[in-house]
Amino acid sequence: MNHRAKQRAHAFTLIELLIVMAIIGLLAALVGPRLFQHLGSSKVKAVAAQIELIGTGLDAYRLDLGRYPSTEQGLAALWQKPENPDQAAKWRGPYLKKPVEKDAWGGAWVYKSPGDHGEYELSSLGADGREGGSGEDADIHSW
Repeated sequence: MNHRAKQRAHAFTLIELLIVMAIIGLLAALVGPRLFQHLGSSKVKAVAAQIELIGTGLDAYRLDLGRYPSTEQGLAALWQKPENPDQAAKWRGPYLKKPVEKDAWGGAWVYKSPGDHGEYELSSLGADGREGGSGEDADIHSW
């Protein structure tokens, strides 16, 4: 074989490349929506797990200080030592490995103590960041 024939034997034609690109595009169109559907439900599960984890930190805080952080103190009380010397002496934190100021969608946690549904309430407002909603937009609560 001469040099030119060898080059043609190892190269792809434009038609072959277009066919491969069309197949990849079809696969992406079929598989992509299913992957994104699972991404939303994963965030809901992650937020529910975070609420449980934060709840454990809140319970440990209560054991040490005798009460849950107030609404004004918020969740920051789990990783910031109190300024009050009496409370600072009892504080054994941080109660979480790292601050969790945002939920999986980047929204702020809604914390209230005392709560209407227990000693405290911890909520995420879901993907839309507003109260109510359904599916991925639904609120997720600690109660």
